[in-house]
Amino acid sequence: MTEAVKGPASYFPSIEKKYGRPIAEWKDIIRSSPLTRHMELVSWLKTGHGLGHGHANALVAHTLAEDAGK
Repeated sequence: MTEAVKGPASYFPSIEKKYGRPIAEWKDIIRSSPLTRHMELVSWLKTGHGLGHGHANALVAHTLAEDAGK
């Protein structure tokens, strides 16, 4: 039996459906930003790219955690 996806990644299917871009592209957009702080990036995605708060937060949290693990 497969486990349900939890945490920020649980938002990924709805993000791709609603905004029409793959998650890898959103991560590239986040990484291309000169901003580095979580809430700055969330605000930037909301105002500059039209994402809702929960979706922006999930993308930023997942991307920053992934980058911290490298």
